[in-house]
Amino acid sequence: MPIALLRALQVLGALWALPVSVLGLALGAAGMAAGARARFSGRDLALVFRRFPWGPGGALTLGNVILHTGESMDRRCNTYAHDAGHAVEPQIVLADHERAHVYQYMALGVLFLPLYALGGGVSARNPFERAADRYAHTGRGWWPWSRA
Repeated sequence: MPIALLRALQVLGALWALPVSVLGLALGAAGMAAGARARFSGRDLALVFRRFPWGPGGALTLGNVILHTGESMDRRCNTYAHDAGHAVEPQIVLADHERAHVYQYMALGVLFLPLYALGGGVSARNPFERAADRYAHTGRGWWPWSRA
């Protein structure tokens, strides 16, 4: 795919995800008042708020915004299936998992949230989480309904 076409699709995807990204920006701004730090990650196509002060740990992606409670998303973590006891899988890199969610938002825009909820929310059975884990393992297959 020509780079100009890829960039145009990325811009269109970011615009399609913008309503959810605005929610992420508002939460990130609130987090900055409590010590969070923001930086744009070109690799992840997202504004990443690190040291986000609220939440159980890990990260939450909202459009092209990632709220991360830690210092670096380059840390290794278990997959959802591994933690749920559905499979024994090697650890993944958190940034790769969250990048898959950014791609999902860019493809589905505001439809992501209701489809994610219909998929089961935060669980090992959710096709969005399975796809994000698959992408983190292989670099392919971020689409929730693919078999890649």
